[in-house]
Amino acid sequence: MNLSIFNRQSGEKRADSPPGPGGSVSYDQHLDESSAAQREADRWLIVGTVLMGTLVLGLIGLPIFLRGLWLLRRAQQANLSVRPMIVTVIGYLVILDAAINTVGWVLDIFASHSLVNRVFFTGWGNFFDAGYFWHYNELWIGGAGAPGEKSWEIASIFIVFPLRIAAAIAFLRMQRWGHQWLIVTCWFGVVMWVGYIANMTIYADLRYSGTVLPVFGWWLYDIWYITPFLAIPYLHTVNREIFSD
Repeated sequence: MNLSIFNRQSGEKRADSPPGPGGSVSYDQHLDESSAAQREADRWLIVGTVLMGTLVLGLIGLPIFLRGLWLLRRAQQANLSVRPMIVTVIGYLVILDAAINTVGWVLDIFASHSLVNRVFFTGWGNFFDAGYFWHYNELWIGGAGAPGEKSWEIASIFIVFPLRIAAAIAFLRMQRWGHQWLIVTCWFGVVMWVGYIANMTIYADLRYSGTVLPVFGWWLYDIWYITPFLAIPYLHTVNREIFSD
C-alpha cells in the first residue's frame, strides 16, 4: 500500500514494466494511480479538518471533509490501493477532536482577556456552562475559575492532545507505532472523559444554574467526548500487519 499523505515512501522496489497483454494496467501504473488518488483525497481531508478545527469555520470545513471521504470511496471502488476508510475516519477525527479542544482551552489559559475570548466564552457560559462565569479571570492563571477545570486544561494541552495528534498522523501513514500510540491516547481520552464529566457534575450547581440549555446542553457537547470508546474496539481488533514498522 502506497500512502502519500505526508510524502511517505512505500519502500517497495518498483519494476518498470510495460502494460500487460490486452492493455492491462502494470504494477507501476497501479501504484501511481493509487498514490495520485490518495493525495487528492487527502488534500480535501486535510483542508476540511483544519477548517473544522478552528470551530468558527466548521460549517465550511465539513462539506470539504466529506468530499475527501467521497473521493477515497471512489478510489476504493476503482480497486486502487488506498488507505482503508475506517483508518482515515478514525485518524482525522482524532486530529479534529484534539484541535478543537486545544483551540478552546488555549484561549482560556493564554488569551482569557482578549475580545474574542470574552465573546466566545460569555456566549458559551450563557447557553451551556455557567462555570465560565463563576469567578472568571480571578485565578492567578486567568480564565475559568474552577481549579478542576484548569487541571484538565493544562494536562490536555501540554500532554494528551499533542500525543493524540502525533499518534493520529503516524496512524494515517499506516505506521505501527502510530497504531500503538493511538490505542494509548484513546485510553487517555477515556480517563479524561470520565474525569472531566465527574468534575462538571460535582460543580453542577454552579455550572448549570440559569443557563439556556442546562441538562440537554450538557449532553449536547459532552457526548462527543465519548468517541475514544468507539475507536478502541477497532484499534484492539484490527490486523496489525497492515501497519509497517
